[in-house]
Amino acid sequence: MFKAASFGLATLLTLSSGVVLADGAKPVSAMPAEHDSTMLDKPQERNTMFDGVNLTEQQRQQMRDLMHQARKDLPHVNVEQIETMHRLVTAEKFDQAAVRSQAELMAQEQVDRQVEMARIRNQMFNLLTPEQKDVLNQKHEQRMQQMRMQLSGLQPSSAQKTSSTSTTE
Repeated sequence: MFKAASFGLATLLTLSSGVVLADGAKPVSAMPAEHDSTMLDKPQERNTMFDGVNLTEQQRQQMRDLMHQARKDLPHVNVEQIETMHRLVTAEKFDQAAVRSQAELMAQEQVDRQVEMARIRNQMFNLLTPEQKDVLNQKHEQRMQQMRMQLSGLQPSSAQKTSSTSTTE
């Protein structure tokens, strides 16, 4: 169970950098359209995949165009699926098979959204110069090291397990 929770947390953290970028591509927004801004317009307000990379105005515009197109192409969140899951969760009698089926359907829709967001992020990445790609990869490695450190606090690494058992013996 703990491994599953750790894996889920790691997956969430790994995807978060890309999901933040895809925020501009979400079909459902909590803010009215007139207040909706892209991450490229106000990078200081959000932590994005491209933080620390100096983009040219042409690159910024191309990325805005890609995100604008992604808003149209990204599979929408199916509210009916969420309602169905809610009804299953709040039912008098728990139907595991129905919940599993619904969860699998919702997971597949999420996979479809993730694939589309990854496609857009790949197009954005390929707009960068080799130097910009190097900076981006360095920033990514820093985030991965931070994640490893955070996760090591949750779950001792094999080296930590070895040292703790040898000191207690």
